[in-house]
Amino acid sequence: MTRTKASEIERENSSDKIEKILQGSKQEFLAHGYTGASMDRVAVAAGVSKATIYSHFQDKEGLFKALIEQLARKRFESIFGAQTLEGEPNIVLRQLLAKALTQMLEDSEFQAFQRVIIGESARFPELAQILFRCIAKPGSEIISQYLASRSELNIPDPDAMVWVLMGSIVHLVIAQEIMHGKEILPMESDRLINALTHLINKCGE
Repeated sequence: MTRTKASEIERENSSDKIEKILQGSKQEFLAHGYTGASMDRVAVAAGVSKATIYSHFQDKEGLFKALIEQLARKRFESIFGAQTLEGEPNIVLRQLLAKALTQMLEDSEFQAFQRVIIGESARFPELAQILFRCIAKPGSEIISQYLASRSELNIPDPDAMVWVLMGSIVHLVIAQEIMHGKEILPMESDRLINALTHLINKCGE
């Protein structure tokens, strides 16, 4: 076996172990939160030794960060795809907002991680900042650039408009799912999307 081939196999084995560790840690963090999570239980769930975990991740914080980054990247890719927006605003923005809101409302696992992150954010603010770096910031930049490129919309401050659009759907998810306020403060997704697209259309009139 050539040295190059051996190196490729070693990298594949390493990547496989990292994925097993991340998957093994997922339910542990969901079940016990960040503080209560045990690296011993993660090792058992992943089918590796604890030494193997520490050979890939410096500590529990490093492991949790890597897991959140992985989940955030997958969420970003599922919403934005090719990372560009093209087409008529009424269609493009409605589809984008509907996709983002639907995924956020239906992904109970991601909601569970949001609860963990919110609960730990006071002590570990850097954990919460991962979501903003991996999803909110790049997503906001894509939408802002699209709004700025559509002169017919006549939006004076695209960056601020992004806060209105994304802030509205994030608030709906937090209020109804994360904070369990769906019955207290009901709002259908379609009604919110209609209101937001109506707001965009009024800017262009």
